[in-house]
Amino acid sequence: MKQNQLSNVTNTICQVLIGKQIQVKLALTCLIADGHLLIEDLPGMGKTTLSHTLAHVLGLQYSRIQFTSDLLPADMLGINIFDNKEQEFQFHPGPVFSQLVLADEINRASPKTQSALLEAMEEGQVSLDGKTHTLPKPFFVIGTQNPQHQSGTYPLPESQLDRFLMRIQLGYPDKEAEKSMLTAMVSENKSITPPIITLNDFLQAQTTATKVHASDDILNYILALVTFSRESNQFANPLSPRATKALLRAAKAWAYLHYRDYLIPEDVQAVLPSVAEHRLRSASSDFSTQGSLSKILLEAIDPIAF
Repeated sequence: MKQNQLSNVTNTICQVLIGKQIQVKLALTCLIADGHLLIEDLPGMGKTTLSHTLAHVLGLQYSRIQFTSDLLPADMLGINIFDNKEQEFQFHPGPVFSQLVLADEINRASPKTQSALLEAMEEGQVSLDGKTHTLPKPFFVIGTQNPQHQSGTYPLPESQLDRFLMRIQLGYPDKEAEKSMLTAMVSENKSITPPIITLNDFLQAQTTATKVHASDDILNYILALVTFSRESNQFANPLSPRATKALLRAAKAWAYLHYRDYLIPEDVQAVLPSVAEHRLRSASSDFSTQGSLSKILLEAIDPIAF
């Protein structure tokens, strides 16, 4: 993907989701790093709008699944139906068979339905009645969830949270951004232009991002961060090796978005909260530390030492 294409993608999405340039870049970073994204925030903050716009601008096949307490795994994955004419069962794929799947309000579904996404997210395939069905490539899940204090929600287990490469929060727009929304009458469908890049361009961007150079000093810096989470007594759930690899992948994609073919410490620092925060759990019951666990890591490890 050329530099001007990257700029056009970012700018186009920012015209729809006004005042959220950092969050837009983090979301693009996650997709370029070939990972699944979790967006956690209150209703009406633009989670669905961001997901739909990403799919549209990147030219990805899109489907939306509204997670509710009565949603069954078959409603999402698909079902085998007997064909009288052919005298055999025919598989009818569910909405999960898309390149970008929005799992809307994922924590409103039962744990059984939540867990049905695990194989799809991790393996890129679905197994039903002894047969394996391959999902399209690329395949992304963007999960949105409401804060756990809201009624009717089921907390995602750690095993499923770990499947999401990154988690972001959108937050309220500032006054000027919200005024611009009112002035321009921005909606989910208006202001969305045709796809800016082709699927081949996007796949090329993913490949190029993996080739971003990471020096030994950067690798040692990443290892120092995850090692601190394991050896200090501040974390009940430290960072796993999967999180280590996720941090490197995300940092490379962030550097690529900023037109560099090498990593600097600031790339790691920029993506660390989104990669690590949903994987960490404090050893303390002090809720004031929740939401700032990645800050503990950043303050504990000085990149100048590497």
